Amino acid sequence: MPLNLINKHADVYVPDGTAMEEALGRTTHLCIGAHPDDIEINCYPAVSECFGKPDRWFTGITVTNGSGCAREGVYADYSDKQMAVVRRREQRKAAVLGEYSVQFQLDYASSELKNSASAIEDLSQILKSSQPEKVYLHNPADKHDTHVVVFMIGLAAIRSLPVEMRPRHTYAFEGWRNLDWLCDADKVGLDASLYPNLAAALTGLYDSQISGGKRYDLAIAGRRQANATFYDAHKADKSEALTWAIDLNPLVEEEHLSVEDFIGDLMDSFHQDVLQRIRKFL
Repeated sequence: MPLNLINKHADVYVPDGTAMEEALGRTTHLCIGAHPDDIEINCYPAVSECFGKPDRWFTGITVTNGSGCAREGVYADYSDKQMAVVRRREQRKAAVLGEYSVQFQLDYASSELKNSASAIEDLSQILKSSQPEKVYLHNPADKHDTHVVVFMIGLAAIRSLPVEMRPRHTYAFEGWRNLDWLCDADKVGLDASLYPNLAAALTGLYDSQISGGKRYDLAIAGRRQANATFYDAHKADKSEALTWAIDLNPLVEEEHLSVEDFIGDLMDSFHQDVLQRIRKFL
C-alpha cells in the first residue's frame, strides 16, 4: 500500500536504497519515538536485535523535529529551524550506522500533537504497510509531556488497526523516568548488552545534544548497566546492560482498558510491595 503521509515536510529515508514497499514489508521491529535520538537512547535493544540479521529489520519513526532542545557551545546561537536541520541529519546518520530498514521523521511540532488526527493517521499508515511483529513506544509514566503524547498517539494508531494487523508484542521503554520502580513481575528486561561499540557510536552521533549540554551518551550507558546490576541482589548479573520495559499487550488487546487504569494498577502494585516489605519488620 503506497504511503500518503499527511505532513508533507516529513522525511522518509531508506539507508540501503531498497524500494519503499519492500523496506516496509521486511520490517519486524518498529519504534515510535518523540525526538531525534529517542530511538538510539531508549530503544537500543530493538536496534541490536535486528543488527546484521537478514531476517530481522528495524524501522524507526521520529515524530517531532526536536527543535526545542537545550543548546550550548557551537550550537548556542542556533535558531530552532537550524537545530531541526542538524537533528534531522543526525537521525539519518544513526539510521545508516544502525542499518535501519526505514527511518521516518514526521516533522511535527510538539504543540501540534495533542489530539492530532494527522499524526495518528500517518502512524497508522506506516503500521499498516509494515505490520511489524514488535512495536516499541514511550511509557505513560514518563515525565516529559511530548513523550507521553507520542505514547498516546502511538497507542491510538495501533488500536485503529484491524486486530489481525496489530503487533504481536508491544512494549513501553524507559525515558525521562526509569522503570526500575516496577515490581519484578510487572517489568520486562530487554537486553542492551549486544555490540557495546554500536550502542556507544549511536548515542555519540548526536553531537547537537552532547556538545549542546546534555551527556545522554554517558547517562544511558550508566542506566543500562545499573539496571543489570541492581536487578537481583542475590544472583550474579545475567546481562551487562538492561533496558526496562512495560508489556503493553493488555492495552493493545483490550480496547476498553484505559491508560489511566493500566498504569494506575502498576503503581498500586509498587505501592503495596513497598508497604508489605516494611510491615514484615514492624
